[in-house]
This record gives sequence, structure tokens and C-alpha cells, in this order.
Amino acid sequence: MATETAIEGTAAEAAAIVTEKPPSHKLERKWTFWFDNQSKPKQGAAWGTSLRKVYTFDTVEEFWCLYNQIFKPSKLSVNADFHLFKAGIEPKWEDPECSNGGKWSVACGRKPILENMWLETLMALIGEQFDESDEICGVVASVRQRQDKLALWTKTATNEAVQMSIGKKWKEIIDVTDKITYSFHDDSRRERSVKSRYSV
Repeated sequence: MATETAIEGTAAEAAAIVTEKPPSHKLERKWTFWFDNQSKPKQGAAWGTSLRKVYTFDTVEEFWCLYNQIFKPSKLSVNADFHLFKAGIEPKWEDPECSNGGKWSVACGRKPILENMWLETLMALIGEQFDESDEICGVVASVRQRQDKLALWTKTATNEAVQMSIGKKWKEIIDVTDKITYSFHDDSRRERSVKSRYSV
């Protein structure tokens, strides 16, 4: 009987600990994770039809829970993408916030390197480490057969000074020595082989 009471007491204490959530650490803004798997596109399906909004969060704790459980590029199949964009912005060229923008891109040959660059970029975004954070839309990790890619999307492609500042900061964050390049979404819409406009 005493043992039973002790177990009940311990269970009640455990329940109290679980319900007494520690205060969460709010982020400056809300962010949304998106997932896209283009490995089996339906015949004639428009681009973006497989894009899915997964979860919007605004605390440090939610971010780490989501990242640790789900959003690692090593868990992706070939031709799949993870996106982290500011809440309210869709990771599409057509989104009004993205339509006049472009992206910084870096190619990556090995999963552990992609994973590390992805995590460093996510932390920099939610931690507001960019001076021009209002200019940033989000980031995309793309797993591909030949070479994985990471792309940082921004709003105003023609503002070269801002884009160069973002590119230099991102290059420092992801610790890359090779050149990274910036392309305009407008160019990508019109041509298959896209020329880079800026590089750092």
C-alpha cells in the first residue's frame, strides 16, 4: 500500500513537472517550414503543386524540437527540398515578397557539410544575425543526385549593395571559401541556364 502511494505521488509530481512548462524564448518573428518532393511529379502538374506548408513557429524551443525531429537534409530523399521562410511568404517566385528578388546559392558535395551549412543558416535567420534581415525571405536546402544545394532568397535583386552585404555575411556564416553566386529570379524564369549577377 505504501509503495502504491509512493508511485502515485511520483506520477503526480511528474505530471506537475510536465504541465509546468518553462517559459519559452520568443523569436523576433514567426517562421514557417515547407517541404517539397519533386521526385514523382504528376504528368502535367505545375511547379509548386507538391509544395506543402508543414509548421509555423515563433520560439527557440519549437525550432529545436522541429529541427531535431524532422528538418535535417540527411533525412530527405533525392529531389526533395526543405524551406524555411518568414511566415506569410511562400517559397515561390510568384510570391509578392519574392517576385523582384533573387538568391545566393552554394553547391555542396557531401551531406554532413550541407547539414552543417543548413543549421548555421537557420540559426542565423531566426537569430536575426543579418544586418539586412528585412531583405531576406528564407532559405532552401535541395537534395539532388549529383550535388546538393543551399539557396538564400532575398527580396530586392537590383539592390547590389544590400545583396553583396548579405552574400558576404552568409559566406562567413556557412564558412565557405569557394565563390558563391547570386542570380535574379527574373533571369531564372526566362532562361534555363541562369547567369550569376553578383558573386563573393
